[in-house]
Amino acid sequence: MKQHDGYGPAEFQRDTGVSRETLDRLLIYAGLLAQWNPKINLVGPSTLPDVWRRHMLDSAQLVDAIPVTARVAVDLGSGAGFPGLVLAIMTGLDMHLVESDTRKVAFLRESARATKTRVTIHPQRIESVESFKADVVTARALAPLGNLVEWAFPFMTPQSLGVFPKGQNVGSELTEAHKMWTMIVDQRPSRTDPTATILCVREVHRVSDNGPAASH
Repeated sequence: MKQHDGYGPAEFQRDTGVSRETLDRLLIYAGLLAQWNPKINLVGPSTLPDVWRRHMLDSAQLVDAIPVTARVAVDLGSGAGFPGLVLAIMTGLDMHLVESDTRKVAFLRESARATKTRVTIHPQRIESVESFKADVVTARALAPLGNLVEWAFPFMTPQSLGVFPKGQNVGSELTEAHKMWTMIVDQRPSRTDPTATILCVREVHRVSDNGPAASH
């Protein structure tokens, strides 16, 4: 696969410090993505030449936000596996991937098998998943923040962390989300896009009709 601006596996390894074994597993994953993408459009075709920056590094940078004590994570709307499968390969988290598209589920299963990555795949809509508590909830390019928090909330405890990469509309999304939710928000700059931000949200509570926040 042609690389964009010379950013490929070697540069990814330099920037993330992953082991050779981890890089080899990600190489298998990238190969499957290139093979399957023309059939089921997992990612935008124009982004494939820059897969190591646009998708691999964009997902891998979330590792820095995940607490070292985290054990269970859930990735909502996993799609092609970004960021969930990348994080599972890199961290060994007990990762749950939620994806309703049957073709994408088939890709996720084959990628997990080929890379020898243990994940739990939930082939259903987010709202239909029987909720369980996770230390970390992620979602990438899925929905505005208010919707993400709505879907993430059943999986969160007061100690859980939501890690959501967001684009240049992050300010308006935060304004809208705060109408329905109270939360502590930390913003981290993206390493792959100067206009993007990684939102880390915790202590999430629903704003009740009476004013005070409603807890779990």
